[in-house]
Amino acid sequence: MINDKYYNRRYVISGIAVGIVLVYIIRLFFLQIIDQSTTEKAETNALVRQTIYPSRGLIYDRNGELLVFNQPIYDVRMVMLEMGKDFDTLGFCNVMGIDRSTFDQRIAEICNKKRNRGFSRYTPQVFMSQLNKVDVAPLQESLYRFPGISLQKRTLRDYTYKAAAHVLGSIGEVGQRDLEDDYYIPGDYAGRDGIEKTYELQLRGIKGEEIFMRDSRGRLQGRYRDGLKDVPAHAGTDLNLTLDIQLQLAAEELLSGKIGSVVAIEPATGEILAMASSPTWNPQLLVGKIRSENYTRLSQDETKPLYNRATQAMYSPGSTFKVIQALVCLQEGGIRPATEYPCNGQQSLPIKCTHSHGSPVSLEEAIEQSCNPYFWCAFRDMLQKDGYGSDNEPFRQRYRLWRNDVMQFGLGQRFADSDIAEQSAGSIPTVEFYDRYYGKKGWKAITIRSLSIGQGEILVTPLQLANEAAIIANSGYFITPHLNRSDSMKSNKHEVSISPEYFPVVREGMARVMTNGTGRWYKIDSLQMCGKTGTVQNPHGKDHAIFIGFAPKDNPQIAVAVVVENAGYGATWAAPMASLLIERYLTGEIRRKSLFNRIKDAVLNEDVTEW
Repeated sequence: MINDKYYNRRYVISGIAVGIVLVYIIRLFFLQIIDQSTTEKAETNALVRQTIYPSRGLIYDRNGELLVFNQPIYDVRMVMLEMGKDFDTLGFCNVMGIDRSTFDQRIAEICNKKRNRGFSRYTPQVFMSQLNKVDVAPLQESLYRFPGISLQKRTLRDYTYKAAAHVLGSIGEVGQRDLEDDYYIPGDYAGRDGIEKTYELQLRGIKGEEIFMRDSRGRLQGRYRDGLKDVPAHAGTDLNLTLDIQLQLAAEELLSGKIGSVVAIEPATGEILAMASSPTWNPQLLVGKIRSENYTRLSQDETKPLYNRATQAMYSPGSTFKVIQALVCLQEGGIRPATEYPCNGQQSLPIKCTHSHGSPVSLEEAIEQSCNPYFWCAFRDMLQKDGYGSDNEPFRQRYRLWRNDVMQFGLGQRFADSDIAEQSAGSIPTVEFYDRYYGKKGWKAITIRSLSIGQGEILVTPLQLANEAAIIANSGYFITPHLNRSDSMKSNKHEVSISPEYFPVVREGMARVMTNGTGRWYKIDSLQMCGKTGTVQNPHGKDHAIFIGFAPKDNPQIAVAVVVENAGYGATWAAPMASLLIERYLTGEIRRKSLFNRIKDAVLNEDVTEW
């Protein structure tokens, strides 16, 4: 028997050793069999991830006509580590139709880490982008000859019609701000303006991903785990617009050779049926490789085709404002429906009348004949109803009341709950505005008399004018004007404070405009239409022609506003355009072909370029 006091400790030491081995075996079993994270981390170093770009959502008009769709394009990508020293550069250049100097220049650009911060010899780099099927066909047939070269499929926008460019917007390469969204990486594309920008999140879809394995030399070895970890792309959501594309086309034809805009709204829903701005451009010009060059040319055009005059241009409303003036003065007790005022025509003071008609004049006659003195008297009596007082405060309070009523018609502010991104607010001057110029006691009704006929400091947009017509058509409310038909806005109902009892007299006056007044030459047979013409003074040239209207009178289905810059009388140019568009929408055709062609073919501005 071994007599060693340490002899029995061999069991303890053996047990510890066995325990350590068991711990290692269990741990290895857990890491390699149960928990795959360590394996995946190791494998990640040998993985190549390729983004699958989703198809962007399609865009349709209100009747289901396809407006915007997608066409496939390709990016040529290269992983430099895989290309090797024996890469057939000249053969690649021949297939791609480029020379060696172009190849070398592009490689230098890719390797410039200051410009291309994502450069790595291990990851795909874009060599050429936005190539169509014809461009890449030779390369597709011979990809096997060029290790490290691959094609990345993407999509670009295409258009059924050369119309509605301002509404639809365009797609462009993402900027630095876009990259703050984890969805985008340099070289991606996103909506830059219009509907494409407003509904970018819905239209863009969800990216997918394919994962490939590579060996120690960086060569691709096939799908990682047979594609089990791949993520499919999900196409963007399709969008149905409120536009009637046939009405839009007619509006753009009528505006050809002119500077101006058209907005048409369905009064009951606030849906925009047409929104045209002239000059405009073919939306195809801002697609793909030609976008940058064409955008520069468009932005340098003196007539500003990129400027959406329908929602951003601001004008004095002129006589089209008189219908609002009538309603506000009725509501605030300045006049009654039966109130009459005298008119001395050209001899009237302090505002002369531009029309010859009888005197005295009723409210309906004043709207029909666009009598300036009537609306000046109504405005004056409304503001002076409580007198001026010693400090002018009663008058200033009445002005505040007037301004508040006017702004309820959607003037002087953007439609904050609308999906129209590019809007101007316009202006309805405040008490403080006039106080700064004249002092609190220094201004009276006579000081601001030009406001009575829609001139002076009042500024509105064509979109606001169309909405004004919709409010009168609805007898006192509007639904926020919008472009997405999939999103009902009927809950966004805005009521004005004008009593419903005052709308019939104003509507009757507008109907008389089209039967006996300034719009009588453009009434539509068998269809009762309400309208108001306006000729707006322009300090920079010839007067602007303006018209607002709706039809039918008793069941309005369309409200329209037309502005034609430097065109002269509203009854000469704006009224016939609106009449033709109403006819097109309500009857499905334009029967007055000669009138349509006369307006369409007229060139009022020689500087307008057909883009």
